[in-house]
Amino acid sequence: MADNNILANPAPLGLMGFGMTTVLLNIHNAGFFALGTMILAMGLCYGGFAQIIAGILEFKKGNSFGVTAFTSYGLFWLSFVFLLILPSMFPTFQKPSDTALGAYLFFWGLFTGLMFISTLKKPKALQFVFLSLTILFWLLALSNFVGSLTETGQLIGKIAGYEGIICGLSAIYLAMAEVINETYGKTILPIGEPTVK
Repeated sequence: MADNNILANPAPLGLMGFGMTTVLLNIHNAGFFALGTMILAMGLCYGGFAQIIAGILEFKKGNSFGVTAFTSYGLFWLSFVFLLILPSMFPTFQKPSDTALGAYLFFWGLFTGLMFISTLKKPKALQFVFLSLTILFWLLALSNFVGSLTETGQLIGKIAGYEGIICGLSAIYLAMAEVINETYGKTILPIGEPTVK
């Protein structure tokens, strides 16, 4: 059996997969460019598969939080891409209604909010990622519940876009902090002490 002390930390891989994909999707949500193959490919490959790989590696390290978070969000990205492309590939699959997509996003927000509780025993940087992600999911859900094509829905979606860029950048920061701090053997980029000891 492998010694956990000699295994690499898979969290930066998962955080980067999440962070970069989240930033790119939310640059779209903020209205800077259309949703296209670049975002879908990132969602499948880096947001999806890379996070699932990170989750499997967290399983090997015995980290229940890591395996639950990375595997779940990796599968979120895969399911989200399929929600967008399946209706065009198979005409029998209907595009989800705003209400259905709102429910989908609401429950991802609920899951993230519950996961946030566990981050209170983890670095503050991770707490920020999960809190801002909870807010992002619920803003996107609200945008869909009021109607994504209505003026109010579009405004909420644009606000969510800017909030999502901040969320994604916070995950990128945490990923690079973990890599850089480990490389130098000291704190170069602070990630904050846990709220709860």
